Amino acid sequence: MENINAQDLQLFMLIGTFLLGSITFLLGLAILMYGAWGKDLRTIADQTTQLAQKGMAEEISGLVGNASTLMTTLNDLMRTSNGIGFYLTIIGACLMLVSSYVLLNRY
Repeated sequence: MENINAQDLQLFMLIGTFLLGSITFLLGLAILMYGAWGKDLRTIADQTTQLAQKGMAEEISGLVGNASTLMTTLNDLMRTSNGIGFYLTIIGACLMLVSSYVLLNRY
């Protein structure tokens, strides 16, 4: 069995970094593409809109206020999900670029 020298170890680390960057990049894209807007969240948003309309029609101010708060919370959730997806995509791309740069300049 051969001993692993420093150059081989560095190559393994660069390959590992590139693979981790690829996984992170793909996860970020998946979060951006599918996001938090799943079927259940859409159902809640639709029902909240219906509640707000019903509250306005029946002049129930408390119901409208709660529905408005729920819609604001859903919008914040969506913004947070997009932010995480964007961040993961950028970090993954940076990891892949740095490992590729080092690999191409070293070997």
